[in-house]
Amino acid sequence: MSGGGPTGAGVAGARVLTVCTGNICRSPFMERALQAELDRSWGPGVVEVRSAGTGAMVGEPMNPPALRLLEAAGYSADGFVARALTPEIVASADLVLTATRRHRGLVAQMHPRALRYTFTLRELADLVSDLPREAYAAGDAGEHVRALVQAAAGRRGLRPPLSDEDADVVDPYRREAVVFDTMSAQVMSALPQVAAALGRADG
Repeated sequence: MSGGGPTGAGVAGARVLTVCTGNICRSPFMERALQAELDRSWGPGVVEVRSAGTGAMVGEPMNPPALRLLEAAGYSADGFVARALTPEIVASADLVLTATRRHRGLVAQMHPRALRYTFTLRELADLVSDLPREAYAAGDAGEHVRALVQAAAGRRGLRPPLSDEDADVVDPYRREAVVFDTMSAQVMSALPQVAAALGRADG
């Protein structure tokens, strides 16, 4: 199940897209943390993680409070610049991870076929938390990511749905420091499960 990205072109890699609103807090945090973890698993750049915003502050760097928390977690935002979400960007992804269910809906409106490979970050963590590796583990990165997406999508409706509070990552922009802390904690609590599921089967 490919969104038309590099795997569809016969390349062994895969593309993951993270999405929020402004593309300066939540989605770059998700992007850079997940990229670093997948680079460790598959090798640098084999799985490409990029981000975009539904109402992006195009050209802006990562928001400083979010950046400080990203760096405190051991990751880097070097070179990051916000960009706007487009149907072409969505179509080129093999997996889309959104900050909230609302973003997931906006992604699907932009490119309806993407609904089958779009999840909130925390939703995907929940869906794969007890999913046996043999249910999706595959050879190269592209095959592996597509198989995981298919297996996770197949579990929708078979598990009690998460509440919005449990499915979404809170928007901290222009809010107090405690909200940024909550955002960081929500991303970091979901990251290990998502990174492990997307990582090499023998990693």
